[in-house]
Amino acid sequence: MEPHPAVHIRPASQQDLAQWQPLWEAYNAFYGRSGATALPADITRLTWSRILDAAEPVHALVAEREGQLLGLAHFLYHRNTILAGPVCYLQDLFTVPAARGQGVARALIEALYRRAADDGAERVYWHTHHTNSGARHLYDKLADDSGFIVYRKTLG
Repeated sequence: MEPHPAVHIRPASQQDLAQWQPLWEAYNAFYGRSGATALPADITRLTWSRILDAAEPVHALVAEREGQLLGLAHFLYHRNTILAGPVCYLQDLFTVPAARGQGVARALIEALYRRAADDGAERVYWHTHHTNSGARHLYDKLADDSGFIVYRKTLG
């Protein structure tokens, strides 16, 4: 089996929209947000505009190989009550199914660790669904399971 060419991790740019959007839609579909439950187009447009706005705390890294985007990582920084510096929340992580098992997600997470450290963050954290066993296998190698359960209440 021939090795795959290297994956390049970099910040998302305006030129990535056409390739980013299908990744974003596939990520949302993975979590059941498609068809009748798909995100409204204005939310997708707003998310993309936030990613590109330097004044926003929302950022994105993309994984690229030979001009093709293979994955994305959306993250944001926020204050924390138990640490002096900001923390980094990895909100969305997705790789195309054809690239899974090739180190793309690992490369995105490790690049995020470096970026967050360079930006002064003291911690990176994220959530995943308990049924996401494929991803959890990787996550268990890269971070500690905090043991916390997430509760949420939709308002409005």
